[in-house]
Amino acid sequence: MSKVCEVTGKKVMFGNNVSFSINKTKRRFDSNISKKKFYIQEEDRWVTLNVSSKGLKIINKKGISAVLKEINSKK
Repeated sequence: MSKVCEVTGKKVMFGNNVSFSINKTKRRFDSNISKKKFYIQEEDRWVTLNVSSKGLKIINKKGISAVLKEINSKK
């Protein structure tokens, strides 16, 4: 599963681990992404999306059909 949210576009970030002695080593900040199935009543079908927790909040606020229209207009 790719670590990119299909609603918000959030993806993996990179940075440094900084120790007490200020030694820096590279690390990776993963976004909180999970695969989730949504039911669309208008089209009578299920859609699977990779969404972050912020993306789930957006879907709960606007509705899945409005969010899918926004995604399709961006592509």
